[in-house]
Amino acid sequence: MTISVYVPLLITFVLAVLAPRAARRLPPRPSAWSLACAALVTAIGWLGSLALLAFTGLAQIPEVAREGHWSVSALRAEDPVSLAVAALSAAALTWSAVSLGVATVRQVRQVLQARQECARMLGDTELTVLDDEVPRAFALPGAPGRIVVSRGMLRSLSDEERAALLAHERAHLRGRHYLFQVVWHLTTAVNPLLRPMADAGAFVLERWADEAAAARVGSRTVVARAVGRAALATSAAARPGVLAATGGPVPQRVRALLAPPPPLRALPFAAGALLLTVCCASLANAASDSDQMVERAQRARCLAHVMAMDAPGVARPPQDFDDCRDHHGHRDH
Repeated sequence: MTISVYVPLLITFVLAVLAPRAARRLPPRPSAWSLACAALVTAIGWLGSLALLAFTGLAQIPEVAREGHWSVSALRAEDPVSLAVAALSAAALTWSAVSLGVATVRQVRQVLQARQECARMLGDTELTVLDDEVPRAFALPGAPGRIVVSRGMLRSLSDEERAALLAHERAHLRGRHYLFQVVWHLTTAVNPLLRPMADAGAFVLERWADEAAAARVGSRTVVARAVGRAALATSAAARPGVLAATGGPVPQRVRALLAPPPPLRALPFAAGALLLTVCCASLANAASDSDQMVERAQRARCLAHVMAMDAPGVARPPQDFDDCRDHHGHRDH
């Protein structure tokens, strides 16, 4: 377990550096799914590794070993995790758990507020036009979701650009992009090292909607022009926490739209899948090794007690020592 328990931590570092760079150069839809899966798996691996490190170190404390009925010396001989590493892991695990709880409450509250705001919108159509001169356009998740556009935004765009804007926001709703955002917010709360994945994910979602809009209106140039004009119009009225056509680095999105669609290359996705598989396998192996290690430490303690009971001239021990003997004899059979 000494090596395998650290593999998920190492893979987290590797993916946090390489995955965002690759995602920005690949087709946005599979990139978004890949980033979400990578963030989720590495966050679980991060928590699992910290938990195992904290346990194997804290289990060497005599009071803990007494409650668990295992041998401290046998445990130390098999997996010498220092108390300093265990304490640091326990502190990081506690911080991650608290941060995850806080982020979960915030995300649930934000989604509920968006759904309530969506339900309060007048009418039963997908599009809601606000009588507001401030240029705004965003998508609200709901059942069904709503596309909200102000009259000021509609006046800022031509007919073709309006169609592109609406297609962009519709892609956010149909792709349920807010769920991707929730995943990235929660995994970043667990491990701040995953923040580059979340930033790249936000960009990829906008690119996903851009490509869907371009396919819908039949012109990448029109979508690029709509994105640029909408961004200029809403530069002073941006609204945080919503999916909007003006999200992400607009110049990069415009350059991507003016270029041919990015080709689908299997190698980066295959490499990422391999790393995630290794992460899961290493965590499972570390957990199995930890279980076997504790079992051997318990048997070592029982064996020591049985030998003490069988020694001549030794007084009969308490009832729990008899139970230990029975347990040891049962294991031998």
